[in-house]
Amino acid sequence: MKVWIPHEAGPALLGELPAEVTVEVVDHPDKLPSDPAGVRFWVPPFLAGSDATALLHELPDLEVVQLLSAGADAWVGRVPHGVTLCDARGVHDPSTAEWVVTAILAQLRAFPAFARAQARREWAYDGVAPTDELTGKRVLIVGAGSIGTAVRNRLAPFEVEFTLVARTARPEQGVHGVEELPRLLPDADVVVLLVPLTEQTRGLVDADFLAAMRDGALLVNAARGPVARTEALVAELRTGRISAALDVTDPEPLPADHPLWEMPNVLLTPHVAGSVRGLLPRAYRLVGDQVRRFAAGQPLINTVVDGY
Repeated sequence: MKVWIPHEAGPALLGELPAEVTVEVVDHPDKLPSDPAGVRFWVPPFLAGSDATALLHELPDLEVVQLLSAGADAWVGRVPHGVTLCDARGVHDPSTAEWVVTAILAQLRAFPAFARAQARREWAYDGVAPTDELTGKRVLIVGAGSIGTAVRNRLAPFEVEFTLVARTARPEQGVHGVEELPRLLPDADVVVLLVPLTEQTRGLVDADFLAAMRDGALLVNAARGPVARTEALVAELRTGRISAALDVTDPEPLPADHPLWEMPNVLLTPHVAGSVRGLLPRAYRLVGDQVRRFAAGQPLINTVVDGY
């Protein structure tokens, strides 16, 4: 059984595999390591876009696609019938949660303003302080999956109040349904987006969503850019009524002439929440476990159903 993976470091991180498994590295789609026939398990590159799905049609024996990303939006609907699509749920929980906490603290404590002042060699105490703070804030987490749980756990020591929202309400767990957002948004100081990109979540953050946010609220998007309607987001941010921390945008990469770059109430990072040094060891632990499950005929985990 052939397994294709995208990183030269991958084989050493997979752990012990059954003798019948052959692992080959595909670091470029134009330089395949062997005949695609016989490849039953494929791991595409991390953050591969929809263009990477073209290789699907060259793998006649493919049975499993194991993503290294938590989101599967570029692959849903493109994987051939009979091929199981799995995401990397759990792999990015620590890194994405760290990014969210960092982004919230940076914006509330005005670190971008201090960084700009440092570049000007300006002691900006009088112009910036006192800053806002995280302590006592009401945080609304939209996306109550494993990353949402990781964010909540890391924010808990800051003495914040939480409200969690999911696609479907789970009253026994204190999780609200997405249809309750119009009622919940006006009470939130910080709104964190962690939902996958699906037809239901595309454009979720529209003009009405943004208008419902309270004055001075912070929007944090660590999900996917198209979850927010960019035109509506730019219009609301231009008023200065709310602020934002964005790891993802639509379009992405963001063009150099886009107005989001120059807004003083916006913190931008280039989709790096999951790009940390610990990614590959965590990711390939999952891949190795999945390959062993598949070789043994056991059920796979993290299978994608209905875009999740």
